[in-house]
Amino acid sequence: MDDRDGASRTGRRGQGQLEAQVLAVLGSATSPVAATWVQERLDGELAYTTVITILTRLLGKQAVTRSRSGRSFLWTPVADEAGLTALRMRRLLDERDDRDAVLSSFVSALSPDDEQVLRSLLKDTGGPETRSEPGPES
Repeated sequence: MDDRDGASRTGRRGQGQLEAQVLAVLGSATSPVAATWVQERLDGELAYTTVITILTRLLGKQAVTRSRSGRSFLWTPVADEAGLTALRMRRLLDERDDRDAVLSSFVSALSPDDEQVLRSLLKDTGGPETRSEPGPES
């Protein structure tokens, strides 16, 4: 069973927590870096193969990119932890047939503060509240 911090009672961390740690380390880099660089910044906490597995999963989620450098790869973050969470949310939404119902359920469960943040974000990004739809006269 997992605790709130993502660590299980056996001391193991959840996949999301490991991904967040790797993304944080990548985010501190000033240029693309090798997996060994990431592993070293994690104080050798994770095996090299684990770091590679996490980076490969993040690549599949489009949260990082990689480029060939000799026989290895250099990794670059595309998303931070918030971006990774947003990618997960979009992927879950894309898996559902009734997007309207999912979004409606999500929005109806928001706290008043979160609802206000969402309204503000939609307004700032030209969301539905600020877009003018063409009328029948157009």
